[in-house]
Amino acid sequence: MATQLTKLTISLIFSVLIINLLQSQTRPTLLNEPLDISKDFRDYSNTYFFADSLASFDPATGQGSIVWLRHQPYPAHAFDNTQFGFRRVPNNEFPSIEYAENPVLPFSVEFVSPRTIRIRAYTAPPITPMESSLMLVKEPSKDNSWKYNIENGKHVYHNDFGSVTIFTKPWKIEFRDANGKLLTHTRHQSDNRSYVPNLPFSFMRRASDYSRSMDAVFSIFPDEKFYGCGESFTKLNKNGQKVILFTDDANGVETADMYKPIPFFMSSRGYGMFMHTSTPITCDFGNTYGEANQLFIGDEMLDLFVFLGEPKDILNEYTNLTGKAPMPPLWSFGLWMSRITYFSEADGRNVAAKLRQNRIPSDVLHFDTGWFETDWRCDYQFSESRFPDPKDMISDLKEMGLRTCLWQLPYFVPKNKLFQEIVSQGLVVKNDKGTIPYEDAVLDFTNPNAIKWYEDKLTGLLNLGVSAIKVDFGEAAPLYGVYHNGRTGFYEHNLYPLRYNKIVADLTKRITGDNIIWARSTWAGSQRYPLHWGGDAEVSDMGMEAQLRGGLSLGLSGFSFWSHDVGGFTRVTPEELYRRWLPMGVLTSHTRCHGQAPKEPWEYGEAFQDYFRKVVEMKYRLMPYIYAQAKDCSEKGLPMLRALFVDYPNDPGSWNVDNQYMFGSDILVAPIFEAGTKKRNVYVPPGQWIDYQTGKAYNNGWHTIEMGEMEVIMLVRSGAILPQIKLAQSTQDMDWSNIELLVFGNNAQAKGKICLPTDDLLHNINIAKKGKTYVLSQDPTAGKVKWTIKAFAK
Repeated sequence: MATQLTKLTISLIFSVLIINLLQSQTRPTLLNEPLDISKDFRDYSNTYFFADSLASFDPATGQGSIVWLRHQPYPAHAFDNTQFGFRRVPNNEFPSIEYAENPVLPFSVEFVSPRTIRIRAYTAPPITPMESSLMLVKEPSKDNSWKYNIENGKHVYHNDFGSVTIFTKPWKIEFRDANGKLLTHTRHQSDNRSYVPNLPFSFMRRASDYSRSMDAVFSIFPDEKFYGCGESFTKLNKNGQKVILFTDDANGVETADMYKPIPFFMSSRGYGMFMHTSTPITCDFGNTYGEANQLFIGDEMLDLFVFLGEPKDILNEYTNLTGKAPMPPLWSFGLWMSRITYFSEADGRNVAAKLRQNRIPSDVLHFDTGWFETDWRCDYQFSESRFPDPKDMISDLKEMGLRTCLWQLPYFVPKNKLFQEIVSQGLVVKNDKGTIPYEDAVLDFTNPNAIKWYEDKLTGLLNLGVSAIKVDFGEAAPLYGVYHNGRTGFYEHNLYPLRYNKIVADLTKRITGDNIIWARSTWAGSQRYPLHWGGDAEVSDMGMEAQLRGGLSLGLSGFSFWSHDVGGFTRVTPEELYRRWLPMGVLTSHTRCHGQAPKEPWEYGEAFQDYFRKVVEMKYRLMPYIYAQAKDCSEKGLPMLRALFVDYPNDPGSWNVDNQYMFGSDILVAPIFEAGTKKRNVYVPPGQWIDYQTGKAYNNGWHTIEMGEMEVIMLVRSGAILPQIKLAQSTQDMDWSNIELLVFGNNAQAKGKICLPTDDLLHNINIAKKGKTYVLSQDPTAGKVKWTIKAFAK
């Protein structure tokens, strides 16, 4: 008997240990390690509820309820092989009459616009949100273009752009385009045609605390591709990948971690999805099971927006909900010169003088971590020993056409003189013990008093004449912290960058009038607060290529403007790499040379400085094109740096390219990624394209193209007009009353865009060829500009 009890005790202890191990699977083992929600859906101790049938539905309101069948996982074993299986079980609660074995819970379908559908499903009775969503610009409205009819017991809504069909049993939602093509549908247990157990549309209840999370599962079709999810540095097409949406200091650009995760993606089949939550999410795009797109969402309810259309339609709809990027100031499109770091007023004045002496067009001088008395110890005060008169310095730089940008962060080390102040005043994130979770104190941006304290610090700098604040870090808000608004880091960790971006951007706009920050971390809605840069890229060929993928991916997630550290950040940039990286950095909406010193072109010798000058001068001459394209992107939610398929969705080849890009609508850029290489394979989209450096013409398809004097392949669409301006050393000295229109190709007509900074209105330019000359069809500026029309020739 004693032996049996001992064996039973050991067995129980072993079981407890196993359960504890399984329960700890989701919890990160390292501080701020990305949280993978999908691991909780492989836990034997948890209970799973599969969406089975429609219990009720009111077609007029779109409100209804779903029956969820209870399942328990078990080790399904056959022929010496064990899988994670599921089987129906009765309820485990007592008294059983008080708890449903198979709960019936609310769900709804709402029509927000002719192209946008909102699906909500609950794992418990709905609770009113604590605050309105920061991710949305306003509460979505109701669209009346959708018509209802019932077909063979199925509820069908349709309009000119597609249809939504709700099945009763088994419960399922289908989305189709205007031609009736099935785009995707939710997956029911009966859809599984495999011996492999895989989850259908379901939710999971944890045994450890009875919290719940969703697994919204949709079908994947042959050759389907997925894009977006924020600034992801992995392969652009996410099919086959598992993407964890959890803000993280990625410490580089060659891992799956992200500074800028965004809970949004689009499919090559003609739809997109926005997961409206701030909880951690894991998107399993056919990684675990090829036919299943599993959206593991930490939240206890599903709030999903589905968009129908081509990429431009989807981005427009998504940014109608979460906001479009406003136009940053003209000066921000110029060159930002920086390094880590300038340590003194003398450093700043010396670099500014050399920029002008060496005729390097530039508009911003950035002071990184060294403007405080102690490097990195952010106290919002210039070092008195090294910056004798910062106000005078900032004023003098501005007269030279150079704005000042300053680095800072929201974390405070114990040696920081502000540490005790913010801790004693309760302005920091706490843990469940009432103390601070880390050695550093992290400002709590849900606390109005913390926001006021922080704004007061930045106000002093902006009133001093500073033009932009670098909004660094923000990815490490305590996941297990307790915030002033009563929520935990499970909801606030991902939302922290959005709060951070918003506070600095709103304050800067209020004081300077400009829409500008320089931020690293984001969440959905952060595109409303431009602009963002790509983090700490490795100084390598692979770092350069991954940096581009990150920019393309962020652009496919609703961000119009993006930059990165030209040449990489992590170590001294070799001249050979700097030469290749520079054109990619210049042919981006915003250009900053930053990273380990040196970054200034004269430090590499006269030959490199001449090359550097030539490349940057191209951007300054193209400023009318860049500014007009920026305005167009701002109005439509499009990215300036974008994947080819955004402009060419009906060209299959354009969906497969992730190492070249469109810069606006008319310029194609193919960077040179490999050392010692002077040519590369370039995919040319439909139409004819003209090499900007050689004048050679190329048609749709793959071509091996050699780089020109600038170490990049740069093609311009035939029939395009690139407006150009006379070179100036700063954007503030540009003469916008004289614009040259450079016409590419030998077409009978050509078109382009223009936007004057003086009125900020976007105009179309149309030119017709008459004989050997071009004639402007109509002056869009009503005489404000003297136009010179010139055919491109090499």
